Amino acid sequence: MATKLSENKKALIGQLITEYNMKDGKDLQEAMKDLLGGTIQEMLETELDEELGYEKSERTAEAKENYRNGYKAKTVKTGMAGEIELAIPQERNGEFEPKIVPKYSRDISGIEQKIINMYARGLTTREISEQVEDIYGFEASAELISKVTDRILPQIDDWQNRTLSEIYPIIFIDAIIFNVRKERIVSKKAVYVVLGINSEGMKEVLSIEMGDVENSKYWLGVLNNLKNRGVRDIMIICADGLTGIKEAIETAYPMAEYQHCIVHMVRNTLKHVSDKDRKEFAADLKSIC
Repeated sequence: MATKLSENKKALIGQLITEYNMKDGKDLQEAMKDLLGGTIQEMLETELDEELGYEKSERTAEAKENYRNGYKAKTVKTGMAGEIELAIPQERNGEFEPKIVPKYSRDISGIEQKIINMYARGLTTREISEQVEDIYGFEASAELISKVTDRILPQIDDWQNRTLSEIYPIIFIDAIIFNVRKERIVSKKAVYVVLGINSEGMKEVLSIEMGDVENSKYWLGVLNNLKNRGVRDIMIICADGLTGIKEAIETAYPMAEYQHCIVHMVRNTLKHVSDKDRKEFAADLKSIC
């Protein structure tokens, strides 16, 4: 059973926040960098398998004509996670041109939303396959779409259902709103993201789930799912001021302390300040917070 935090524990958590520069929901997006990069890397490997006609571990007659020839580093930009380092697989003939990250492209912001959607709970296997097809468009064969889907589905399933640590000193919860197109209709979806600081002080994305709108009832389900995956105790849960979120936290983890996100508090406060006074007011408010 969790206990109320002692002053020493509070000081330790304060040090973690300072050490890892944990501030607000933007850090949730930053922590997705590994997830995005790893998925794109798998898709690149699958594309080269398709190009060569055999998988990496296979030895065939085709391998004598053309074969893998290491990797080339490439930095790409995303809209949410900043820059990501990729290792573009190479082949002997130098004819491989990836579709997921075109040869001269340095911006993948157009596909990161679709990749996050794939990892969110709530998408069926068919919908994940449709996301892959949407990423590649008409340039890719049905066989490639199928191979990419088959390769990343086990990773998505393992990631969604992996066992978590029993204790997290801090978790940050926030929802990211996306515009999602389905059957030519664009609608808004809320992607619920949980970022934890584990006992080693490292950031860890614990969960991504998709809902129609952000509400505290859905957040209660997200938090209960953490319990089902082994999270027994959370010291501090940092969230915005969503109506009912405090009650949802108390229901799922009654001994956890609810910390209202400072950035959300400042942002909401500044709404009531005139434009000409906002800069000076914000500076004073920063010294208080």
